Amino acid sequence: MTPAPTPLKPVYRIGLAAWAALVVLQLVWHAWLAPPERAPLALVLAITVLPLLLPITALRDARRALLWVGVLSLFYFSHGIAEAWSSPAERWLGLAEIALTVLLIGALGAGVTRKRS
Repeated sequence: MTPAPTPLKPVYRIGLAAWAALVVLQLVWHAWLAPPERAPLALVLAITVLPLLLPITALRDARRALLWVGVLSLFYFSHGIAEAWSSPAERWLGLAEIALTVLLIGALGAGVTRKRS
């Protein structure tokens, strides 16, 4: 008999929600609100969305998947900073991207517990 899985901490649920919102933001941003002018849409979506979908393979262990998304979110944080700084028309999208990545990384940090020795 396999042991019952440990319940997911609420803070990790927040991280998973931020991850899903970041994927949706990328799709909406690049496919609908501000489609690329010079590059093919498929290429832009492949660059922005596919990396966020890779950790789905580790979703059986939500903490591991969130760890990988946390590492990837540093790129999205940098992208949000660049867009918020350089593109007034897309500033609110960049700020939303920054907020979601900070929420995601904050959820990862808040979910860490010390091992008692």
